[in-house]
Amino acid sequence: MSTLIKDLSKEAPRSPRIQIGGYPILARALDKGRAELAGQVGEYHFNCPLDNVLFGFKGVTGEEIHSLLADGKNDGEIVAWLNAHGTPKTAEEITEWGNAFEKISGHNDPERGEWFDGECRRLGLDPSSASLCDMLEADDQQSFAK
Repeated sequence: MSTLIKDLSKEAPRSPRIQIGGYPILARALDKGRAELAGQVGEYHFNCPLDNVLFGFKGVTGEEIHSLLADGKNDGEIVAWLNAHGTPKTAEEITEWGNAFEKISGHNDPERGEWFDGECRRLGLDPSSASLCDMLEADDQQSFAK
């Protein structure tokens, strides 16, 4: 599996929808972590609140994942580590969590709703039907449009 280091000042990390080991957001988080270690993270942030949705679900920390990345672990090795550490999850729990993750929307969030709605409108998305994944993908696309 991938250990490619992307220069996130020139290209976007992988989509939050891309799943590794059944975990959405993991591929994106790993891209950001590797880019951070290489000094190529651009405007992105590893161990951000969204990465922590996954880390919290599994009961691990961004620091632990960062350490694995610093040790040169590839995607498959990190998935194996993730499955063996933190809060045990069944395949069904991971699938259920992944399906719910892809539907997360900030539209009705009392703390982030105004920000989310504004970002969606800026990107040409309907805040009432857009997911956070939709918003992130549209933002990545706009940021790197030629």
